Amino acid sequence: MNFDTIAYSYISQAEERVVLAKLEYERKKYNITVRLCQEAVGLALKACLRLVNIEPPKFHDVGPLLKANAEKFPEWFRQKIDVFASYSRSLRKERELSMYGDEETGTPPEMLYSDYDAQQSVKMAEEVLDYSKKLYEEKENKQ
Repeated sequence: MNFDTIAYSYISQAEERVVLAKLEYERKKYNITVRLCQEAVGLALKACLRLVNIEPPKFHDVGPLLKANAEKFPEWFRQKIDVFASYSRSLRKERELSMYGDEETGTPPEMLYSDYDAQQSVKMAEEVLDYSKKLYEEKENKQ
């Protein structure tokens, strides 16, 4: 049994979302890629919070909570908190747009995102996922 099965589950789910995001990217479904990456980042960061004994909130952007609790993370992770908070905030802003589009202008989600947007989202999700896995492994090895 893993030392924190919920954190492990979040990381595993985030990993699956990144795999799916890459498939959707290949299909040129950029809005779906962005949406899946937002979910992956949210899950991975919530796993990180659990790993330092902080119950994750029920909202999507956990960046402020990461910043407020930076001292609970190891130095190598702490150095990335501002970056990860930025990723979380920017992807959070895309959550509804990537699924529903811009209802004010009548623009469907497929027309809002480009190859570049999707690539950037995947890079963010992969980086956060890598760090969450490293944090998990480090914490597990200390058990």
